[in-house]
Amino acid sequence: MKKLQKKQAGLARRHRRVRAKISGTAARPRMCVTRSNSNMYVQIIDDVTRTTLCGVSTLGADFKATGVSGATVEGASKLGEIVGKKAQEAGINEVVFDRGGHLYHGRIKALAEAAREAGLKF
Repeated sequence: MKKLQKKQAGLARRHRRVRAKISGTAARPRMCVTRSNSNMYVQIIDDVTRTTLCGVSTLGADFKATGVSGATVEGASKLGEIVGKKAQEAGINEVVFDRGGHLYHGRIKALAEAAREAGLKF
């Protein structure tokens, strides 16, 4: 169990370091990405008012309709497209990307690039 605790502490430390530098406002809310081994979750958050403007996950009905697994790079890119469309519908064009302490690689990178293609600027 000690190895798992060390891994979680490192992730928390990296997340704090990222969050110290970025913050979401009404003009540019924060797009927060959370990832587990089997699913991904994305929220667009206004940190000033502490409200979630929109949120999407691989467990939602929009994503389930695609028929792709949430644990793959392809699934992450589909989720990026969905979050981009939902943000456009909510009137959000620009966001600040919060990778949640994870490396900008693999599923995180695929989600970010798909969201950019869907119209989000960051």
